[in-house]
Amino acid sequence: MPDGSIPIEQTRDFKTVDEMNEAIVNNINKVVGQDDVLFHLGDVSFGGIDQLFKFRERIICKNIHLVCGNHDQHIKKNNENSQSLFLSVNDRIELRINKRLMIFDHYPISSWEELKKGSIMCHGHSHLPNNKKISIGRRIDIGIDGNLKFQPYNLIRDCFNVMSLIPVSSGFNNDHHLDNIR
Repeated sequence: MPDGSIPIEQTRDFKTVDEMNEAIVNNINKVVGQDDVLFHLGDVSFGGIDQLFKFRERIICKNIHLVCGNHDQHIKKNNENSQSLFLSVNDRIELRINKRLMIFDHYPISSWEELKKGSIMCHGHSHLPNNKKISIGRRIDIGIDGNLKFQPYNLIRDCFNVMSLIPVSSGFNNDHHLDNIR
């Protein structure tokens, strides 16, 4: 809202955007060290290019890989050399851990590479509450606002290990890619 308040139906338990941003910065710095690696799944420049530089300056982690979200047009266009704030800027990142594919995308998708082999889809965008962050097909919303502690998830402990226990499946009843699973 113009006065900085947030309508109650949209709140994440903060009275203002500044209060929320302060909590985000503090919680990132609490669990992500200077030499750690942080995968940020987008919408980091929602407040505009000036806010982006202020926000990034306060994050102590040097190794941030950004997957651009729908509010990151400043970064995609590299306005004011904003891409230099990150170790990499991507539309998607694919990473293998113990030969299992993990995909990082801003948007949740229903079918992705190696789905039938147990690959894991990590996404943001949806702002799902904790009880709805895991969905069919080893897909997980890793946005911090779905974390009960309102902080980044640990990639191995909270994503890879947890999602590896979820059955391999698809949200589609007629997904021809999964014929051999049936």
